[in-house]
Amino acid sequence: MSAKINWDSIRALARRVLEHGNPLEVTEDTRALLLRTAQEVGISQQEAEDALRGVDTATTLLKEAMRRINDGSDRITRALRRMSDLRDKGDLDGACQQMRDVLAVEVVPLYRKQADKRLKELTQLSEVAATGHVSANLPDRPQLAVLEHRVQQGHALELTDDLRALLRRTAPTAGINEAETEETLKSPGGAEALMGMILSRFRDGRERITRALFRMTSLRDAGDLEGARQQMRDVLAVEVVPQFRQMAEENLAGLDSPPPES
Repeated sequence: MSAKINWDSIRALARRVLEHGNPLEVTEDTRALLLRTAQEVGISQQEAEDALRGVDTATTLLKEAMRRINDGSDRITRALRRMSDLRDKGDLDGACQQMRDVLAVEVVPLYRKQADKRLKELTQLSEVAATGHVSANLPDRPQLAVLEHRVQQGHALELTDDLRALLRRTAPTAGINEAETEETLKSPGGAEALMGMILSRFRDGRERITRALFRMTSLRDAGDLEGARQQMRDVLAVEVVPQFRQMAEENLAGLDSPPPES
Protein backbone atom coordinates (compact mmCIF):
# COMPACT_ATOMS: atom_id res chain seq x y z
CA MET A 1 0.00 0.00 0.00
CA SER A 2 3.04 2.29 0.02
CA ALA A 3 3.07 2.73 -3.79
CA LYS A 4 0.93 5.50 -5.26
CA ILE A 5 -2.52 4.20 -6.08
CA ASN A 6 -3.70 4.48 -9.70
CA TRP A 7 -7.21 3.27 -10.48
CA ASP A 8 -7.14 4.00 -14.22
CA SER A 9 -6.91 0.31 -15.14
CA ILE A 10 -9.78 -0.81 -12.91
CA ARG A 11 -11.93 2.06 -14.18
CA ALA A 12 -11.19 1.04 -17.78
CA LEU A 13 -12.15 -2.56 -16.96
CA ALA A 14 -15.36 -1.37 -15.28
CA ARG A 15 -16.30 0.66 -18.36
CA ARG A 16 -15.85 -2.35 -20.62
CA VAL A 17 -17.74 -4.76 -18.40
CA LEU A 18 -20.24 -2.74 -16.36
CA GLU A 19 -21.05 0.06 -18.80
CA HIS A 20 -20.57 -1.51 -22.22
CA GLY A 21 -21.73 -5.00 -21.29
CA ASN A 22 -18.66 -6.96 -22.36
CA PRO A 23 -18.19 -10.23 -20.46
CA LEU A 24 -15.49 -10.27 -17.80
CA GLU A 25 -12.55 -12.48 -18.79
CA VAL A 26 -10.70 -13.62 -15.68
CA THR A 27 -7.21 -13.69 -17.16
CA GLU A 28 -4.05 -13.64 -15.07
CA ASP A 29 -3.75 -9.89 -15.62
CA THR A 30 -7.40 -9.29 -14.70
CA ARG A 31 -7.05 -11.51 -11.64
CA ALA A 32 -3.98 -9.59 -10.49
CA LEU A 33 -5.73 -6.26 -11.09
CA LEU A 34 -8.80 -7.29 -9.10
CA LEU A 35 -6.75 -8.72 -6.25
CA ARG A 36 -4.69 -5.55 -6.00
CA THR A 37 -7.73 -3.30 -6.21
CA ALA A 38 -9.60 -5.35 -3.61
CA GLN A 39 -6.77 -4.73 -1.15
CA GLU A 40 -6.78 -1.01 -2.00
CA VAL A 41 -10.51 -0.68 -1.26
CA GLY A 42 -10.54 -2.67 1.97
CA ILE A 43 -11.66 -6.10 0.72
CA SER A 44 -9.76 -9.01 2.25
CA GLN A 45 -7.53 -11.16 0.07
CA GLN A 46 -9.50 -14.27 1.00
CA GLU A 47 -12.79 -12.68 0.01
CA ALA A 48 -11.30 -11.52 -3.29
CA GLU A 49 -9.78 -14.91 -4.07
CA ASP A 50 -13.11 -16.62 -3.34
CA ALA A 51 -14.87 -14.19 -5.69
CA LEU A 52 -12.38 -14.86 -8.49
CA ARG A 53 -13.35 -18.53 -8.69
CA GLY A 54 -16.26 -17.69 -11.00
CA VAL A 55 -17.11 -15.06 -13.61
CA ASP A 56 -20.33 -13.94 -11.90
CA THR A 57 -18.72 -13.52 -8.50
CA ALA A 58 -15.67 -11.83 -10.06
CA THR A 59 -18.05 -9.38 -11.78
CA THR A 60 -19.70 -8.73 -8.42
CA LEU A 61 -16.25 -8.08 -6.94
CA LEU A 62 -15.57 -5.56 -9.70
CA LYS A 63 -18.89 -3.82 -8.99
CA GLU A 64 -18.20 -3.65 -5.27
CA ALA A 65 -14.67 -2.30 -5.80
CA MET A 66 -15.98 0.45 -8.08
CA ARG A 67 -18.81 1.26 -5.68
CA ARG A 68 -16.31 1.75 -2.85
CA ILE A 69 -14.03 3.87 -5.02
CA ASN A 70 -16.82 6.11 -6.32
CA ASP A 71 -18.83 6.39 -3.10
CA GLY A 72 -15.70 7.08 -1.08
CA SER A 73 -14.51 9.70 -3.54
CA ASP A 74 -17.84 11.52 -3.42
CA ARG A 75 -17.93 11.28 0.38
CA ILE A 76 -14.43 12.63 1.00
CA THR A 77 -14.83 15.38 -1.62
CA ARG A 78 -18.04 16.66 -0.04
CA ALA A 79 -16.61 16.39 3.47
CA LEU A 80 -13.40 18.23 2.54
CA ARG A 81 -15.40 21.04 0.97
CA ARG A 82 -17.58 21.41 4.07
CA MET A 83 -14.53 21.09 6.30
CA SER A 84 -12.75 23.93 4.47
CA ASP A 85 -15.77 26.21 4.70
CA LEU A 86 -16.22 25.55 8.42
CA ARG A 87 -12.49 25.87 9.14
CA ASP A 88 -12.26 29.20 7.33
CA LYS A 89 -15.25 30.49 9.34
CA GLY A 90 -13.49 29.53 12.56
CA ASP A 91 -15.69 26.52 13.39
CA LEU A 92 -12.91 24.01 14.01
CA ASP A 93 -15.16 21.65 15.98
CA GLY A 94 -17.56 21.46 13.04
CA ALA A 95 -14.68 20.98 10.63
CA CYS A 96 -13.31 18.13 12.75
CA GLN A 97 -16.73 16.50 12.81
CA GLN A 98 -16.78 16.31 9.01
CA MET A 99 -13.65 14.16 9.11
CA ARG A 100 -14.92 12.07 12.01
CA ASP A 101 -18.11 11.37 10.05
CA VAL A 102 -16.01 10.09 7.14
CA LEU A 103 -13.90 7.88 9.40
CA ALA A 104 -17.05 6.43 11.01
CA VAL A 105 -18.17 4.82 7.73
CA GLU A 106 -15.27 4.82 5.24
CA VAL A 107 -13.55 1.50 4.45
CA VAL A 108 -11.17 2.54 1.64
CA PRO A 109 -7.71 3.04 3.20
CA LEU A 110 -6.78 5.90 0.86
CA TYR A 111 -9.82 7.96 1.82
CA ARG A 112 -9.43 7.10 5.50
CA LYS A 113 -5.82 8.29 5.32
CA GLN A 114 -6.92 11.59 3.78
CA ALA A 115 -9.57 12.14 6.45
CA ASP A 116 -7.21 11.17 9.26
CA LYS A 117 -4.52 13.55 7.97
CA ARG A 118 -6.96 16.46 7.85
CA LEU A 119 -8.31 15.63 11.30
CA LYS A 120 -4.78 15.74 12.73
CA GLU A 121 -4.17 19.08 11.00
CA LEU A 122 -7.39 20.46 12.45
CA THR A 123 -6.36 19.32 15.91
CA GLN A 124 -3.12 21.26 15.51
CA LEU A 125 -5.06 24.26 14.18
CA SER A 126 -7.13 24.17 17.35
CA GLU A 127 -3.88 24.66 19.25
CA VAL A 128 -3.07 27.67 17.06
CA ALA A 129 -6.55 29.04 17.77
CA ALA A 130 -6.08 28.55 21.49
CA THR A 131 -2.60 30.04 21.78
CA GLY A 132 -2.24 32.38 18.80
CA HIS A 133 1.14 30.81 18.06
CA VAL A 134 2.04 29.81 14.49
CA SER A 135 2.96 26.19 13.76
CA ALA A 136 5.72 25.26 11.31
CA ASN A 137 3.90 22.00 10.49
CA LEU A 138 0.66 23.45 9.12
CA PRO A 139 -0.34 25.11 5.82
CA ASP A 140 -0.12 28.89 5.85
CA ARG A 141 -3.56 30.17 4.86
CA PRO A 142 -5.60 27.97 7.22
CA GLN A 143 -3.47 29.33 10.05
CA LEU A 144 -4.19 32.88 8.91
CA ALA A 145 -7.92 32.14 8.86
CA VAL A 146 -7.74 30.75 12.40
CA LEU A 147 -5.73 33.74 13.62
CA GLU A 148 -8.13 36.16 11.96
CA HIS A 149 -11.07 34.51 13.72
CA ARG A 150 -9.16 34.64 17.00
CA VAL A 151 -8.68 38.41 16.59
CA GLN A 152 -12.38 38.81 15.76
CA GLN A 153 -13.17 37.11 19.06
CA GLY A 154 -11.27 39.85 20.88
CA HIS A 155 -7.84 38.30 21.35
CA ALA A 156 -4.82 40.51 20.77
CA LEU A 157 -2.55 39.55 17.89
CA GLU A 158 0.96 38.73 19.10
CA LEU A 159 3.32 39.90 16.36
CA THR A 160 6.02 37.26 16.78
CA ASP A 161 8.87 36.51 14.39
CA ASP A 162 7.03 33.37 13.28
CA LEU A 163 3.91 35.36 12.42
CA ARG A 164 5.96 37.96 10.55
CA ALA A 165 7.57 35.14 8.54
CA LEU A 166 4.15 33.65 7.79
CA LEU A 167 2.80 36.98 6.56
CA ARG A 168 5.92 37.62 4.47
CA ARG A 169 5.45 34.21 2.80
CA THR A 170 1.76 34.61 2.08
CA ALA A 171 1.61 38.28 1.09
CA PRO A 172 3.20 37.75 -2.37
CA THR A 173 0.74 34.91 -3.09
CA ALA A 174 -2.04 37.50 -2.65
CA GLY A 175 -0.34 40.03 -4.93
CA ILE A 176 0.96 42.26 -2.12
CA ASN A 177 4.42 43.69 -2.68
CA GLU A 178 7.34 43.65 -0.26
CA ALA A 179 7.27 47.35 0.55
CA GLU A 180 3.58 47.28 1.48
CA THR A 181 4.12 44.15 3.54
CA GLU A 182 7.03 45.59 5.52
CA GLU A 183 5.10 48.78 6.23
CA THR A 184 2.17 46.85 7.70
CA LEU A 185 4.44 44.67 9.82
CA LYS A 186 5.55 47.64 11.91
CA SER A 187 2.57 47.20 14.25
CA PRO A 188 0.08 44.53 15.35
CA GLY A 189 -2.72 46.62 13.85
CA GLY A 190 -0.98 46.72 10.50
CA ALA A 191 -0.36 42.97 10.68
CA GLU A 192 -4.06 42.40 11.36
CA ALA A 193 -4.97 44.49 8.32
CA LEU A 194 -2.45 42.60 6.17
CA MET A 195 -3.82 39.27 7.34
CA GLY A 196 -7.35 40.34 6.50
CA MET A 197 -6.28 41.60 3.07
CA ILE A 198 -4.54 38.32 2.19
CA LEU A 199 -7.55 36.23 3.18
CA SER A 200 -10.14 38.48 1.53
CA ARG A 201 -8.21 38.55 -1.74
CA PHE A 202 -8.14 34.77 -1.81
CA ARG A 203 -11.82 34.46 -0.89
CA ASP A 204 -12.89 37.00 -3.49
CA GLY A 205 -10.54 35.67 -6.13
CA ARG A 206 -11.65 32.08 -5.64
CA GLU A 207 -15.29 33.04 -6.01
CA ARG A 208 -14.52 35.21 -9.04
CA ILE A 209 -12.57 32.58 -10.97
CA THR A 210 -15.05 29.84 -10.08
CA ARG A 211 -17.99 31.85 -11.42
CA ALA A 212 -16.04 32.92 -14.49
CA LEU A 213 -14.95 29.37 -15.33
CA PHE A 214 -18.54 28.17 -15.07
CA ARG A 215 -19.77 30.92 -17.42
CA MET A 216 -16.81 30.39 -19.75
CA THR A 217 -17.56 26.68 -20.05
CA SER A 218 -21.25 27.31 -20.72
CA LEU A 219 -20.51 29.89 -23.40
CA ARG A 220 -17.80 27.77 -25.00
CA ASP A 221 -20.09 24.75 -25.16
CA ALA A 222 -22.80 26.94 -26.72
CA GLY A 223 -20.35 27.98 -29.45
CA ASP A 224 -19.81 31.55 -28.18
CA LEU A 225 -16.01 31.56 -28.03
CA GLU A 226 -15.75 35.35 -27.87
CA GLY A 227 -18.12 35.45 -24.90
CA ALA A 228 -16.10 32.69 -23.26
CA ARG A 229 -12.86 34.62 -23.78
CA GLN A 230 -14.43 37.74 -22.29
CA GLN A 231 -15.06 35.91 -19.02
CA MET A 232 -11.33 35.36 -18.61
CA ARG A 233 -10.51 38.90 -19.75
CA ASP A 234 -12.90 40.26 -17.12
CA VAL A 235 -11.07 38.26 -14.46
CA LEU A 236 -7.67 39.53 -15.64
CA ALA A 237 -8.93 43.12 -15.59
CA VAL A 238 -9.38 43.03 -11.79
CA GLU A 239 -7.62 39.99 -10.33
CA VAL A 240 -4.39 40.47 -8.37
CA VAL A 241 -3.83 37.00 -6.91
CA PRO A 242 -1.14 35.35 -9.10
CA GLN A 243 -2.67 31.87 -8.80
CA PHE A 244 -6.03 32.99 -10.13
CA ARG A 245 -4.50 35.21 -12.81
CA GLN A 246 -2.54 32.21 -14.06
CA MET A 247 -5.71 30.12 -14.20
CA ALA A 248 -7.44 32.82 -16.26
CA GLU A 249 -4.45 33.24 -18.57
CA GLU A 250 -4.17 29.49 -19.19
CA ASN A 251 -7.87 29.14 -19.94
CA LEU A 252 -7.79 32.17 -22.24
CA ALA A 253 -4.81 30.70 -24.09
CA GLY A 254 -6.70 27.42 -24.41
CA LEU A 255 -9.65 29.19 -25.99
CA ASP A 256 -7.34 30.93 -28.45
CA SER A 257 -5.60 27.68 -29.43
CA PRO A 258 -6.76 25.81 -32.53
CA PRO A 259 -8.82 22.69 -31.81
CA PRO A 260 -6.88 19.39 -31.85
CA GLU A 261 -6.87 17.48 -35.09
CA SER A 262 -9.37 14.62 -35.15
